[in-house]
Amino acid sequence: MIRARALQVRRPRLHLQPRYTAAPAAPASQPCPPMPQLTFHLDRDHVELNQLLKLSGLCDSGGAGKALVASGAVYVDGQRELRKTCKIHAGQTVRLGEISILVLA
Repeated sequence: MIRARALQVRRPRLHLQPRYTAAPAAPASQPCPPMPQLTFHLDRDHVELNQLLKLSGLCDSGGAGKALVASGAVYVDGQRELRKTCKIHAGQTVRLGEISILVLA
């Protein structure tokens, strides 16, 4: 006779301490550092927005890029972009937070 055991599922422990701490604010007398700008060279006519975020190294995967776009954190040429597969062409600028990506041909 075979006895069945109930499987115990272990849940990961939640860490309540933040992994990253915010940098201290710069004093008002000093100018803010310039916004970091990346350049992305296209090897074809266009690239999808979520793939651009992945290929430029701002997120780990295309799915993570889709989540960033859906959250409303991505701007294309100064306009908030919510279309995940928006076609980005040469000459456009994509901004995520303080990082700007200039797309070149």
